[in-house]
Amino acid sequence: MDLRDLFKKEKEGSTVTVEGWIRNHRKQKEFGFIDFSDGTTQEHLQIVYDNSLYNFEDIQKWLVGCAISVTGELVASHGNQNIELKASIVKLLGDCPADYPIQPKRHTREFLREQAYLRPRTNLFQAVFRVRSIAAYAIHKYFQERNYVYFHAPLITASDCEGAGEMFQVTTLDLGRIIGEPDYSKDFFGKLTNLTVSGQLEAETFALAYKKTYTFGPTFRAENSNTKTHANEFWMIEPEMAFTDLDGDMDVMEDMLKYVVSYVLENASLEIDFFNQYVEKGLKEKLEKLVNSDFVRIDHDEVIKILKEAPVKWEFEPEYGEDIAKEHEKYITEYFNGPVFIKNWPKDIKAFYMKQNDDGKTVAAVDLEVPGAGELMGGSQREESYDKLVNRMKELGMDISSMEWYLNLRRYGSCVHSGFGMGFERLLIYLTGVENIRDVIPYPRTPGNCDF
Repeated sequence: MDLRDLFKKEKEGSTVTVEGWIRNHRKQKEFGFIDFSDGTTQEHLQIVYDNSLYNFEDIQKWLVGCAISVTGELVASHGNQNIELKASIVKLLGDCPADYPIQPKRHTREFLREQAYLRPRTNLFQAVFRVRSIAAYAIHKYFQERNYVYFHAPLITASDCEGAGEMFQVTTLDLGRIIGEPDYSKDFFGKLTNLTVSGQLEAETFALAYKKTYTFGPTFRAENSNTKTHANEFWMIEPEMAFTDLDGDMDVMEDMLKYVVSYVLENASLEIDFFNQYVEKGLKEKLEKLVNSDFVRIDHDEVIKILKEAPVKWEFEPEYGEDIAKEHEKYITEYFNGPVFIKNWPKDIKAFYMKQNDDGKTVAAVDLEVPGAGELMGGSQREESYDKLVNRMKELGMDISSMEWYLNLRRYGSCVHSGFGMGFERLLIYLTGVENIRDVIPYPRTPGNCDF
């Protein structure tokens, strides 16, 4: 029986069999206590055994990490739990030696990153990766209940959605033996290809067929960055919606985020309580406040005006027409005491596909800033005009011939459409209070690190 079901359904006097692992083992002369976990819940079960068992002496030799099966009667606990298991049969299913790295003591997160294949066995990472699973399900549930089609974006692509050039190349050519420029016509795909940085452009093709679609999968950035919020492989949620303008885009962004946070609060309450106690004090209150907040919507120009008038000495002076820094994001969410949509951004600092506003200076783009995390989502109304999109691509010196398929979407039944992207791991950082992206990804891929 799973512990998750046991704690929900079983009463004192029930006889049950459980299978799992020893997390701690306290041995006395005539009896012993096993701290037992099977991974199905954050809660552990205390198992009590005594010398009436035929294999008592063998049990006393079993160490932390051993896999065991236990049959016994649930009885009232004299410890912190409501119930404990009085064992009648205890079997060893898998032995574990004394050099097992995950001992019942405090381990640093840096140490546990070096033992990434074992860290899900610790309380912290049990909670982190269960919340990751629950949040992923909530995202799918939200979109599926609202008639979105789940689109699997290609991971290998010849398109650079963001125009940043920070892409991992995919090739079968032996580049180390080639002198001069490689001839990619002889490569596997007959052209230069890369790992995707975003599934947005391809998702637009499905939005203009199904009305509403979303991607949820891995993306890649070849950034040589070692910050707490950057990884080279991460997951993105990217909805695309036809017949939806910027205001409608923000409606979905707010609604989806509140839904997911509410779902996690309800279905991962033990984990949230754990994080609230041991990781980030006030986390639960922060999440509940977000769910009950009205998200402010304000133009970029107005944000700069507020920042310039603020009685603050900035490290980076805010300027019209420029991006904002982390310190600005923090101030603006504190100023409004809640989440803030910053919209209508300067055209020159945003991507080519964004809807150009009538002022000729801004685009219908939006970033969502949340207290304690800064930017959590970014989106825009997409440019539906063929001529405006072509002209913008020419301004940026883009290769238009390779994007004919994307431009043709504007010729073949184009309409107002919008979308946004949210880095899944950034959401998890917000949900758990665990501040390093390396600790919310099972096996993080960062510069110099591609191991277990």
